[in-house]
Amino acid sequence: MKPAPFDYVAPRTIEEALRVLAEAGGGATVIAGGQTLMPLLNLRMSQPFILVDINGIEGFSGVTRIDGGTRIGPATRQADALQDTILARHLPAFVKALSHVGHHQTRNRGTVGGSIALGEPAAEMPATAVALGATIEIASVRGTRRVPAREFYVGPYMTVLEPDELVTGIVYPDWPESHHVLFREVAQRPGDFALVGMVGAAVVESGTVGRAGLAWFGMGPTPVAMVQLEAALVGKSLDDLDPDALAATAIADTAPFDDHHASAEYRRTVGRRTFARTLREALSLREPA
Repeated sequence: MKPAPFDYVAPRTIEEALRVLAEAGGGATVIAGGQTLMPLLNLRMSQPFILVDINGIEGFSGVTRIDGGTRIGPATRQADALQDTILARHLPAFVKALSHVGHHQTRNRGTVGGSIALGEPAAEMPATAVALGATIEIASVRGTRRVPAREFYVGPYMTVLEPDELVTGIVYPDWPESHHVLFREVAQRPGDFALVGMVGAAVVESGTVGRAGLAWFGMGPTPVAMVQLEAALVGKSLDDLDPDALAATAIADTAPFDDHHASAEYRRTVGRRTFARTLREALSLREPA
């Protein structure tokens, strides 16, 4: 099939893009990489009146260091982010998760902001933003706002973005360079969306967990922050951690579902085992006797 007819606009400035979105009255759709949008257009599952291409907007691509964190432009290609030295140094969990997004070919076009704005529940990038405490920068002709990633997702493919708003940046707070990366996903094939996945980071100081940020993907209608697990970890000595017991806490906030790929019970079972194994490996914890 071919897309329904639409007008194409390639603004050169943020102001121009926001004006088009405002004037479209909800009839415009933003395109950056187009890896999800183009199939939807071809299937006529998405029929915007106007397609707003943000790739030409100055400053919308690239990675920069800011006070207390790292900022990623929304149109930054996933392949470029994988090679970025700033991200490799300051956000290794982000890079680890990104290496599992799609395939080499799709990462050449796919963008960081596009994945985060789409909000696929089983995707790596939204969950990573939630786990690491990222903030989403949003703009419209009405002004700007900053929304924590943990408040950004409200349902499957649903976010707090209004039709006239645009993601203009994603800011990740600094984690100490000595932090531990936790990541694992279970998928039918490399590049597929995860059946079960977890991502996050933990800081250990003098044998005690001082900070933790973790999230599930593929375990609910949105990325799921492990709120109860984080509270159970912080302040605890590594000698007192029981990964198998903590695994039950880790899935307490999830809401897995049945689909044609896996059952909710499968996801819970694999989630518990995945968490326990990943925590042991990341923090070098002893296996049970």
